[in-house]
Amino acid sequence: MRLTAPSFWHSPTPTGLSNLLLPLSRVTSHLTRHRQTKPSLKLPVPILCCGNITVGGAGKTPLTLHLAQKLIQRGRKPHVITRGHGGLSKKNGLVRPERDRAIDIGDEAMLLAQLAPTWRGSSRQTNALHAVAAGADCLLLDDGLQDPSLHKDMSILTIDGPAGFGNQRLLPAGPLRESLADALPRLDAAVIFGEDSHHIARQLPEDMPLLRGRLSPTGDIQKLRGQQIIAFAGIGRPQKFFTTLQEAGLTILRTLTFPDHHIYSDRELKKLAQLAHAPDTILVTTEKDLVKLPPLFQHFVTSIAIEPHWDNPNIADELLDRFLTA
Repeated sequence: MRLTAPSFWHSPTPTGLSNLLLPLSRVTSHLTRHRQTKPSLKLPVPILCCGNITVGGAGKTPLTLHLAQKLIQRGRKPHVITRGHGGLSKKNGLVRPERDRAIDIGDEAMLLAQLAPTWRGSSRQTNALHAVAAGADCLLLDDGLQDPSLHKDMSILTIDGPAGFGNQRLLPAGPLRESLADALPRLDAAVIFGEDSHHIARQLPEDMPLLRGRLSPTGDIQKLRGQQIIAFAGIGRPQKFFTTLQEAGLTILRTLTFPDHHIYSDRELKKLAQLAHAPDTILVTTEKDLVKLPPLFQHFVTSIAIEPHWDNPNIADELLDRFLTA
């Protein structure tokens, strides 16, 4: 059973429960710092990490997809390394979209594999070695900022602007995997998606490259105007997806929220089908959720793809130039 993030993680003032868990946060800090003392393997190809310091969706996978696409357009052969969160299988190795199932290998791994060769599993180092042997001339890590097993030639911190760093406490008293101060020496750039509601940019070094932008739906979303929508999502912040639909002017009759990486049961699918039984009512979800649905059910659901749109796109190209010369 996967749980949703507790509300006190984003409380503007420390709550009693957060204070109670604070001693365990010190354990998290100690273990994370100790982990960073372990040696890293330097590979003969450059490695770029899209990571974050919070639990939940900050835009790592959309950013990885975006950068992989730009690298492919430059004639490069990027391979992606991912942990494969949410998958039922313990399988390590190359993802084969035509044969694997998203519920086994993870929704993010399946999405990534539809664009570039993707390797999933608990050992990023082993998968990276296999990727290089298979012909990769550069590697993208979807997550892995806290994993020291591979030397990273560039690390980009992804930040959800409206959510920020929550109460700025470490797990389990807050949503942080590590403090920003501990992460900064390992960072080369940062990305803020959406409005910087918590002034995170002020906490970053002035000379650190900072990409600002938003995750926007593709043009297909306009085809849904005038229809009645039942929206559902099992991602880090489902409300962000629902807000995207509302801002596009869509008519939403109801929203259903599920935990991140949720695997839908037959009972839940039956309920969704019943809700969409009314005339002119359609089911709408995210790309991550769609790949986890049974093939037959996918025909009755519309998915919305999102992609980064930058306020300062030149910085993204400059970062890739730096990365490829590493």
